[in-house]
Amino acid sequence: MTDDPESLGAYDYVIVGAGSAGCVLANRLSADPEQRVLLLEAGGRDNYIWIHIPIGYLYTQNNKRTDWCFKTEAEEGLNGRALNYPRGRVLGGCSSINGMIYMRGQARDYDRWRQLGNAGWAWDDVLPYFKRSEDFHQGADADHGAEGEWRVEGQRLSWEILDAFREAAAQSGIPKTDDFNRGDNEGCGYFHVNQKRGFRWNTSQAFLKPVRGRSNLTVLTGAQARKLLFENRKATGVAFRHQGVEAKALARREVILAAGAIGSPQLLQLSGIGPEALLREFGIPVRHGLPGVGGNLQDHLQIRTAFKVQGVKTMNERANSLLGRAGMGLEYLLFRRGPLTMAPSQLGAFAKSDPARETPDLEYHVQPLSLPKFGEALDAFPAITASVCNLRPESRGSIRIVSPDPFEAPAIRPNYLSTPGDRLVAAASIRLTRKIMAAPALAKYRPHEFRPGPEAQSEDDLAKAAGDIGTTIFHPVGTAKMGKDDTAVVDERLRVRGIEGLRVVDASVMPAITSGNTNAPTIMIAEKASAMIREDWRD
Repeated sequence: MTDDPESLGAYDYVIVGAGSAGCVLANRLSADPEQRVLLLEAGGRDNYIWIHIPIGYLYTQNNKRTDWCFKTEAEEGLNGRALNYPRGRVLGGCSSINGMIYMRGQARDYDRWRQLGNAGWAWDDVLPYFKRSEDFHQGADADHGAEGEWRVEGQRLSWEILDAFREAAAQSGIPKTDDFNRGDNEGCGYFHVNQKRGFRWNTSQAFLKPVRGRSNLTVLTGAQARKLLFENRKATGVAFRHQGVEAKALARREVILAAGAIGSPQLLQLSGIGPEALLREFGIPVRHGLPGVGGNLQDHLQIRTAFKVQGVKTMNERANSLLGRAGMGLEYLLFRRGPLTMAPSQLGAFAKSDPARETPDLEYHVQPLSLPKFGEALDAFPAITASVCNLRPESRGSIRIVSPDPFEAPAIRPNYLSTPGDRLVAAASIRLTRKIMAAPALAKYRPHEFRPGPEAQSEDDLAKAAGDIGTTIFHPVGTAKMGKDDTAVVDERLRVRGIEGLRVVDASVMPAITSGNTNAPTIMIAEKASAMIREDWRD
């Protein structure tokens, strides 16, 4: 690999974005030594120590070294609040700053994609691509792979209060499970994580570093795409700024956008592909009108209910004590165990907001800690947070450029809680959380709700409370969706409709959000796309 701009020329594939999808694409496409591959990353190298220590997400999010530091617009459903919207800006992308949870979603998610007209995307179609990348710590079986690059391990710590929550969930009708990744994730258990021997395992480590000696692969960091280059309706390359210098690279075969659910639609719009009225508003010549570019934004809003507890240790006391912090550091240094290996959430649960639901529509991320909001100190008293999100929100938002300047962040409008159905599920999820916290297994810890507080009881009060304490769980998808309707941006082979030589390969192509964390599905999409690209060019 090289960062030398003098190496630029014509490449077979130019990939924009070295995040979760881009690293996979670079690995797979450069496996053919006859094909030259260029990978462009706006951020820097993943050599920051806090990327690799699992609890370092506290220092990589909202840090311009590793994060785009986006913010949403003020959201009506959040009672006028705007949220920080972390997106990775570094090799490995969001896999370098996220919660490390390995979660595929449910089989029905992918079967629905197929029902929406996307041939080849049903569960049975995509499972082999999940398995291809996977290095599952318990070995291969019918549902897991063990020969891939993407390490999946169990967590290296446990908490008494989380074990009690799991028992309480079982008493509330949510069965125990040891594996959320076999197509039906109903149940409660500890998450599997993308770690290796106590370190974060990002896609740069997994997919890029092993192939850095390939002479046909060039990786440029500090290279932010400005616009796509065209000949008529064929994409021919990318114009970008590399470490302050304007440059361009040509693509003999394809330009592949892997810049994520924010970056990919933004670059399409800047390049004249998108809603025509929006492009004309900012004086951008319309190359191809595609009204769906930047639409269909879906995200999981987590409602962060919190409860004080007694007679049990939580992270709050340890983090607020000098001796506790020293002990955590020593435990990690000597054994690679303990709280410094923590994913943001350790215990998960998938449940139904209504028994009539076919499959779970709620996901819990349970944490042995509490804090007013991310970036602030933990509360001074023992407490836990039982975050819960609606896995299949009805609300749809948008990504829209606000100027022709590629270095100005777009307007991000998730439109959380904008439908009666989403507000109803939010209220039901808080009620279910209260039911779990009132179960016998937790009684000896005397849980007391303080966010949002027991005074919220009616549907309207609970929906408003959800807006007060809800925050993103960082799962934006869908803004360049695949499909056949008038709002689809790519076809089932992820080719941009109406444009030759251009694909989108990242979370933006999901027609509907998956029932869980979105990093593993994004890696699967890149695996499948790599196979399709090679297949298309063999014909």
